[in-house]
Amino acid sequence: MDETGKQKLLLDDHKERHFTAGEIVRDIIIGVSDGLTVPFALAAGLSGADASSSIILTAGIAEVAAGAISMGLGGYLAAKSEADHYTRELKREQEEIITVPDIEAAEIGEILAQYGLEPHEYAPVVNALRRRPQAWLDFMMKFELGLEKPDPRRAVESALTIGLAYVVGGLVPLLPYMLLPRAADALTASVVLTLVALLIFGYGKGRFTGNTDTPLKSALQTALIGALASAAAFAMAKALQAIP
Repeated sequence: MDETGKQKLLLDDHKERHFTAGEIVRDIIIGVSDGLTVPFALAAGLSGADASSSIILTAGIAEVAAGAISMGLGGYLAAKSEADHYTRELKREQEEIITVPDIEAAEIGEILAQYGLEPHEYAPVVNALRRRPQAWLDFMMKFELGLEKPDPRRAVESALTIGLAYVVGGLVPLLPYMLLPRAADALTASVVLTLVALLIFGYGKGRFTGNTDTPLKSALQTALIGALASAAAFAMAKALQAIP
């Protein structure tokens, strides 16, 4: 068996397990964290102003709808901007490979030298890439500019993921207002339910993002942020209500 066959056999036998859904998880985290916090603070603030459960629920649902659209649009524009930036840099790098190939080839050597390769070691790699323009372009985009080719569906997926995650998170603090007629009772239930949800969400966020040693810290931080936001909104509503 030749060397290529041995390498293929080794790769077939060894299957690495890496978490590769980072962008989706990031979008879910953005959507759920804001969805849990903003409607929670709004409901607490309206409760502090002695609004009825029906008014709080109506305002909360309106905020969730508007927030989901706004957050989703933000995710779409961010992903679209990344794709546009990649396209611009791709065209620029393409032109440089055509107009100043020697300089670009020297940059390959400079990049490989950063990994400890000597000129006589990386020279064959440079020459091989010069014979393959597309591979050369891909190499420069990734290793010189640090840019990965974006998924063309990324913008739409990001918008939908963030928007739906915001709706899911936003309905949690509003659920008690759907079931309990008295705003005071609904507020108490909303505080308990949302803080539990924030703790669970924060713990899961810590696990999924690789912070396996501090998921409890992540849970406490997430719950603290939500608690501070709702307490500030509630206190502000009470303070404004007290003004004659």
